[in-house]
Amino acid sequence: MTDELFRKDSYLKECEAAVVAAEGQAVTVDRTVFYPLGGGQPGDTGSMRWSDGNARIVDTRYGDSGEILHFLEEGSALPPVGGTIHLVLDWDRRYRHMRMHTAMHLLGAVLRYGVTGGNISAEKSRLDFDMEDTVDKEAVTAALQALVAADHPISCRWISDAELDANPELVRTMSVQPPRGKGDVRLLEIEGVDLQPCGGTHLKSTAEVGKVRIGKVEKKGRRNRRVNIHLDD
Repeated sequence: MTDELFRKDSYLKECEAAVVAAEGQAVTVDRTVFYPLGGGQPGDTGSMRWSDGNARIVDTRYGDSGEILHFLEEGSALPPVGGTIHLVLDWDRRYRHMRMHTAMHLLGAVLRYGVTGGNISAEKSRLDFDMEDTVDKEAVTAALQALVAADHPISCRWISDAELDANPELVRTMSVQPPRGKGDVRLLEIEGVDLQPCGGTHLKSTAEVGKVRIGKVEKKGRRNRRVNIHLDD
C-alpha cells in the first residue's frame, strides 16, 4: 500500500519517494502527495524527476490492490524500479480542488438534504440533492459567504467502522457509502458547521474558500436538484 501523505497534510506540495513498480505508463511509489481520483475529486497532476530523467504525471488513480498509480504522459520514459524520484504537484490546480471540495461541504450544510451525487473540477463543481424545493440562489450564496467569512477551523479525525455504524446520521451521501473494512473511517469536521466522512483534501479554514457563488440550478427529476457552484477569483 502507498503511504498517503496527503491524508496527513493536504498542503504538502512535493516529496521524495522510492519506485515500487513501473509498467506501461503507470508508476507506483512507496509514498506520495498525489491524491487519486475518488469521492468526486479528480486525481492530481504534476511531475516526477529522477537522476537522469523526468516525466509529466497526467492522472492519479487507485490500482486494483489499493496502490496509487501515477500515470505518465504517453511516450514518457519510466524511472528505474528501486530508484528514488522527486514528486511535485500542480499546486494551483490541487489548491483549487481543495477550495471547491470544502465549498461543497459548506453547500451541504446550507441545503440540508440527502446528497445523491457530486463532482469537483477547477472551473466549477456541483452537488445533486434529494429535494423537490426550489433553490433561492441569492440566499444560498449569501449563506455560503457568511460561512466563509466566519473563518471556521477545519480538521480531520478518525472513528472506527463500528462507531460509524452506530451514528448513521453522519453519512449524507445516499448513493455512495464511506469505505469500510480498514478498521477506521476519516471524518472531516468544519467546526460548528459540518461533520461527515470524507477522504478528500481540504483547507485549514473556511476563509480560504474565498468568494463562492451558486451558478445554474438544474432539475434532474421530481426529487433531484443539481446545484452548481463557482469560485470567483
